[in-house]
Amino acid sequence: MIRYTFGTPEEHVPSRYCPRFDYRGTPSDFPKERFTFRETDAGCVLEFPIEDDCRIFGFGLQLKQFDHRGRTLKLAVNADPVSANGESHAPVPFFATNKGYAMFFDTARYAEFSCGRQKNPASGGEAGVSEGGAADTEEALYAVRAETSAYMTVRIPAAKGVDVYVFTGETISEMVSEYNRLAGGGPDVPEWGLGMLYRCYSGWDSEKIKATADYFRENDIPCSIIGLEPGWHSHAYSCTYKWSDRYPDPDGFLAYMKEKGYHVNLWEHAFTHPDAPFHDDIAPYSGDWLVWGGLVPDFATPEARRIFSDYMKTNLVAKGVDGFKLDECDSSDNTGGWSFPLASRFPSGMDGELYHSLFGTLYAQTIMRALGGTPTLSEIRSLGSLAAPYPFVLYSDLYDHRDFIRGVVNAGFSGLLWSPEFRSAHSKEECIRRMQAVVFSVQCLVNAWNYDGIPWVIHECENEVRALLREREKLIPMLKAAFDRYRDTGMPPVRALVMDYTSDPETYRIDDEYLFCDELLVAPIAAGRGDERDVYLPVEDQWEDYFTGERVGNGKIHVKTDGIPVYRKIKE
Repeated sequence: MIRYTFGTPEEHVPSRYCPRFDYRGTPSDFPKERFTFRETDAGCVLEFPIEDDCRIFGFGLQLKQFDHRGRTLKLAVNADPVSANGESHAPVPFFATNKGYAMFFDTARYAEFSCGRQKNPASGGEAGVSEGGAADTEEALYAVRAETSAYMTVRIPAAKGVDVYVFTGETISEMVSEYNRLAGGGPDVPEWGLGMLYRCYSGWDSEKIKATADYFRENDIPCSIIGLEPGWHSHAYSCTYKWSDRYPDPDGFLAYMKEKGYHVNLWEHAFTHPDAPFHDDIAPYSGDWLVWGGLVPDFATPEARRIFSDYMKTNLVAKGVDGFKLDECDSSDNTGGWSFPLASRFPSGMDGELYHSLFGTLYAQTIMRALGGTPTLSEIRSLGSLAAPYPFVLYSDLYDHRDFIRGVVNAGFSGLLWSPEFRSAHSKEECIRRMQAVVFSVQCLVNAWNYDGIPWVIHECENEVRALLREREKLIPMLKAAFDRYRDTGMPPVRALVMDYTSDPETYRIDDEYLFCDELLVAPIAAGRGDERDVYLPVEDQWEDYFTGERVGNGKIHVKTDGIPVYRKIKE
């Protein structure tokens, strides 16, 4: 890894807010001279040529696209991306290629990446003609083609410079691991965090939630964590962080959960209601706009972090809460534009664009301060650059199951954790298919916030779900070992096939299979897609069926099953 500095980088960049940032430069065979840099009236631009057969992966949690070659992405923070344009609630200006190099651009701006376009030779480009010509179909006519003699162009608004970190390696897994080590390695998570987290119906009171906790134990359904949704607050949008009348004895409720062997996870967001006990204290350390009538704390200031985290520690963590769901710390332009504008100003000196990019990471740091070393595996709606050390799993209010599976595959490129949570189903088949993917993901998350009942009881598949959750219990030691490796080496516990099998071109388009831990290959069948699919097992290794132990070889196979196709790598 080596860092190249171009121009004058901005003050507020991700590395500044990464407590475990560990840069140790080494010589690189990717020379600085390969880049062209220029300042513009609107910011700065970097360009460099890429190979004709270069494939490009990463850029954070991208739900709509896998290989980004030939596309232009604007890495704007948006909770509800509707196309493959780069918007995400967890965009990361990091990409990896199949050509032995990866790059991280240390910026919190909404950078735009054009991933392979031809330049006019008169402007310094090389002549070249793209593949293809006449097309027989509309799909072929408008398909994104990998251009020959192409360039990667990176436009960073407002900034007059940027630090670029270049990683090299034989596989994408090697380069991603080095990027994660730059941030300090993966999180240290407890085994109980890898069991099922069940988020209860937001309309229930404490007695109903205790009865639900009893249901799991009485029916031998494995569950480690009970999550409470907005109903636990006296006011949720914005937040008071005070218990509502539905919980007349919160201390007694938390003690009951502990006695039954549960951990408790609380939903919240950072927009602080006037009735919050610390509202007036944190007001001077907040942005100049309100959201849902609440303050936006500037967690880049030590004062806001201290005020917010001290309250959470004293009133929630000290009472037994050891997990949080940190919602709404992204933004949305597609569902009402409810968050603070880009023109916002914050006491730290950031504008709204910078703070949107760093909001989730700074919020996670604040809650970790409140936890004070208490182990957790929690949830968050937005993270960004250098996020590997945080024990927070991303989720989304979008709900296409195929996109959710693609999210599992893509998250590992960028130091992110992602759960394809179960949130609703319209049939027994959908309930089971979604639960299958949940069980084989980093966090086993069932978000039944809108179910006035137990989803699998309603859909009449309790036995099938019980069996899946027992399978999850058996996977926990393997997953814990993978997380330990993530902490120590930066190797993500869930990875796209192309990360480990970078030299295998068959893996370059596979966005619906993934490596789970270091032994398994998982190929979920998306809800509504029937009971058949094709599976590719990399030819570099031999494989057996995870459930039966039957040897299946490698290469392309066709599978028909009501279950989830899972294969174990055979150790010769």
